[in-house]
Amino acid sequence: MSAESTGSAEPETRAAPGAEPPALCEPRPAADPAPGGTVPSGAGAQSGGPAPARGTTGAGGPAVLAEADALPLLRAGAFELEGRLVDASNTTLRGFVTLDGVTARCVYKPIRGERPLWDFPDGTLAGREVAAYLVSRATGWGLVPPTVLRDGPLGPGACQLWIDEPADGSPPVGFVPTFELPADWFRVAAARDDEGNAYALAHADDPRLARLAVLDAVINNADRKGGHILAGPDGRIYGVDHGISFHVEDKLRTVLWGWSGRRLPAEAAEMLDGLATALAGQLADDLAEHLTISEVARSAERVRRLRDTGRFPPPPQDWPAVPWPPM
Repeated sequence: MSAESTGSAEPETRAAPGAEPPALCEPRPAADPAPGGTVPSGAGAQSGGPAPARGTTGAGGPAVLAEADALPLLRAGAFELEGRLVDASNTTLRGFVTLDGVTARCVYKPIRGERPLWDFPDGTLAGREVAAYLVSRATGWGLVPPTVLRDGPLGPGACQLWIDEPADGSPPVGFVPTFELPADWFRVAAARDDEGNAYALAHADDPRLARLAVLDAVINNADRKGGHILAGPDGRIYGVDHGISFHVEDKLRTVLWGWSGRRLPAEAAEMLDGLATALAGQLADDLAEHLTISEVARSAERVRRLRDTGRFPPPPQDWPAVPWPPM
């Protein structure tokens, strides 16, 4: 994707299999296609389809592996790669990690497979994925699946627990025919399909999504697509793909603008207070392993700003507010 259209090249793309989303009324150029590769059959929730069952803990089962169990598995488990997710603009591999008889599916993003971006330093996306997890963990909301930086088959990279979405689940974000928009959904942008039918890019008025919108404001997420929001089998909402976050300049770009200008949830005040304290201590040291000192400092400033205003931020005026494609 060109810098002129989005300000950040090559964000990852997610779309429903066999279907193209309606075009926004003010379309921007689509991202370049991902380089060649292979996709395993039934690619899974983090790539757009149902994942095949593995029959082992955390690999297609009904529950998400607990964080305390997932972290050592991700850090030290033996890798078995399944294939490449070709709808991702950076090299993204799906596989399994196994440790002490426990196996879980994971997403592995090697640093050597990251495409250069004009506004983010080369080779830093994997670290930003880990940083987003560390901030999420500090909030106590558990919005980002366990993520670590480790060596893998293609060298160091981010390794994240795979989240399987139930086949019968209802996505909380998407394109909805305009006249079928639920009363409790927020319209974000107008859209039309190839036949000219009116759609709305919209999302549910869901407190789980509101938490994710607060997290995105803290980490300055420049690529919150609808396809980066997963409804887990445990009833929780997860956010994935945070490689272009934490920039020192304001770059928030998201499909979750429904609460713009509204008061933050009551629970956010206590969370932000705790996060401010954490960013003055050990969390800052942990983030400094993956971010610059200025990026860590700016994160603390965004927390203070959110706490002071008590409101969701408004869309930017000098930066594309919605990522393209949005799903």
